[in-house]
Amino acid sequence: MLVAAGGVRPRRGRNLQGRYLSFAEREEIAVGVAAGESVRSIARRIGRAPSTVSRELSRNATRGRYRASVAQMSAFERASRPKPAKLATNLRLRARVEADLAKRRSPEQIAGRLRREFPDDPEMRVSTETIYQSLYVQSRGALKQELTRYLRSGRALRHPSRKVGQRKNRIPNMVNISQRPPEASDRAVPGSWEGDLIIGAGNLSAIGTLVERHSNFTMLVPLPEGYKPDQVAPALTRKIQQLPLQLRGTLTWDQGPEMRDWEQVRIDTGIEVFFCDPHSPWQRGINENTNGLLRQYFPKGTRLDGFTEGELDAVAYQLNDRPRKRLDYQTPNEIIRSVLLR
Repeated sequence: MLVAAGGVRPRRGRNLQGRYLSFAEREEIAVGVAAGESVRSIARRIGRAPSTVSRELSRNATRGRYRASVAQMSAFERASRPKPAKLATNLRLRARVEADLAKRRSPEQIAGRLRREFPDDPEMRVSTETIYQSLYVQSRGALKQELTRYLRSGRALRHPSRKVGQRKNRIPNMVNISQRPPEASDRAVPGSWEGDLIIGAGNLSAIGTLVERHSNFTMLVPLPEGYKPDQVAPALTRKIQQLPLQLRGTLTWDQGPEMRDWEQVRIDTGIEVFFCDPHSPWQRGINENTNGLLRQYFPKGTRLDGFTEGELDAVAYQLNDRPRKRLDYQTPNEIIRSVLLR
């Protein structure tokens, strides 16, 4: 049954048992209203929260009158399932959601951006879960299932996320993250970066990733010759040197051997380099999350040494044009521009 529903637990039909008010409780509310009792008094008598009684009266009272039979019938109708999907009936909203999915924006990013762009138009807002339901439950007749290929996972069924392990490597003379200045740990201060590699098919190729902590702004570093230390350091240096000095604060990396020559990177760019503790990917969590997003563009099993810098810059631009929840659904491009204009 779960597979047939696209990995989504099927909705229940009409059922007013459990947490819902019963008809007997509604009759008690009607008696209390007719007697002029307060909401709190009625709630105490039926053993419900005052907010529950207040919401019930707001939904079902007409001109100050409340009838239990009418309220019960209204609740029964509201519990009807399945309800018409909003994305099936609102063609303008559906077109916008489909266009944003094609831009590889997540359902959460789409829903958040719509709330930001249409704060006073409820018809142009939709929840994250509604988008997922419309993608995975085809009986809802809204979004086409093939749009799931634009999601980060690209799965036709929904599955729980999995944790990825982190390898342990040591680097000569490394400076631990505990010595990173407090202002670098504060995401409110621009110029602090997190870095890592995403690895290609057969561990034979890689791309460097740099993410700015304040804005989530991402830069991709081509490594066409490989990702040994003497190949990573000069490529990383060239990319960091493209940044204005005000954005060359700190760089936090894991303990991968590719950063053996980190001291040369520091000398050539002026950026301070720090290293995470072993098995502690959360210490560069923004970068970890970004690498997950990048797998939409570079799936596991893809060779990564054939991309030009221009092609990687185009991917980075698209990623930087996505609205982010942490940024109140602004885009990294918008945030970094505001930093540079200060």
